[in-house]
Amino acid sequence: MRDIHPFLVLSPTSFNARTSLVLRLPMTTADYNATNPFAVVAGTTPDAKTSYILCHQVKSFDWRQRNAKPHPAGQVPQGTYREARAVLNQILELCPDPA
Repeated sequence: MRDIHPFLVLSPTSFNARTSLVLRLPMTTADYNATNPFAVVAGTTPDAKTSYILCHQVKSFDWRQRNAKPHPAGQVPQGTYREARAVLNQILELCPDPA
């Protein structure tokens, strides 16, 4: 994979550093996600495409092995992060709705 593949990190930094693993949700600009009930709008890209967080595709990977780095765009807004967690929680039913 040569392109940048953005994702939203769910796991805490202490876990990531200790295990070399990251739990994450992939992000995409594929238009068909506009009607996906498990996709949360993350914002728009510099070329005016809508970016979506795919809350139904939790994945993990070894960030050291893949030489992963923070995305140049930085973090998503706190409200977007909370919304993504709430959608994931609806799927997994791990805890009461986050405040």
